[in-house]
Amino acid sequence: MVITYYGLSCFKVESGKLAIAFDPPSKDSDLKPPRFTADVVLSSHDHPRHSGLKELSGEPFLISGPGEYETKGLLITGRSSFHDKSKGDKKGLNTIYAVEMENMRLCHLGDLGTSDLDSETIEAIGEVDILFIPTGGGDVLDPEGAAKVVNLLEPKIVIPMHYAIPKTSIKGEKVDEFLNEMGEKGVKSEEKFTIKKKELPEEGIKVVVLEPVISL
Repeated sequence: MVITYYGLSCFKVESGKLAIAFDPPSKDSDLKPPRFTADVVLSSHDHPRHSGLKELSGEPFLISGPGEYETKGLLITGRSSFHDKSKGDKKGLNTIYAVEMENMRLCHLGDLGTSDLDSETIEAIGEVDILFIPTGGGDVLDPEGAAKVVNLLEPKIVIPMHYAIPKTSIKGEKVDEFLNEMGEKGVKSEEKFTIKKKELPEEGIKVVVLEPVISL
């Protein structure tokens, strides 16, 4: 499995010739959509920065809400959650996705805005191998809230997202603030992250920071 970060909440996850995309921006946003072919595209909520379902090439299977999906040999669960700390009153709803891929469970939290996850949501997410978590604050989890969710879900690998990226319109807390909350020091960013199930840590949590690929 190869994971590439495109800034904000957008990732490409590849398994052989199969590629899935999380939260690609649309052409109507202030971010340029990434250019790659995808087999499955998932959107956490209806916002131009996250809902570019039709911007990628190929003929992808499109997912944009809660439910259970089976496509391209993947099992995908979407769970409704809140985009803010006011039970959705300010920013509405957000979809958390769990994806079974290469016998690993990926969880993309989208624009989750609250660390108060109920037991049903935690159960629906299940045992997480790789967690994509917003950390920049504002309309999404801040570093402290993100660290709390990590402790709730206990993933093997954590990949932060939705944090400030210099020289772009993506604002918020820097990723270093989340690393401090996690007690991580000396974490160097990687261009891509390649992982196999047998390489997952047996104990503890590994934090991986990816260098964003962004078209300015």
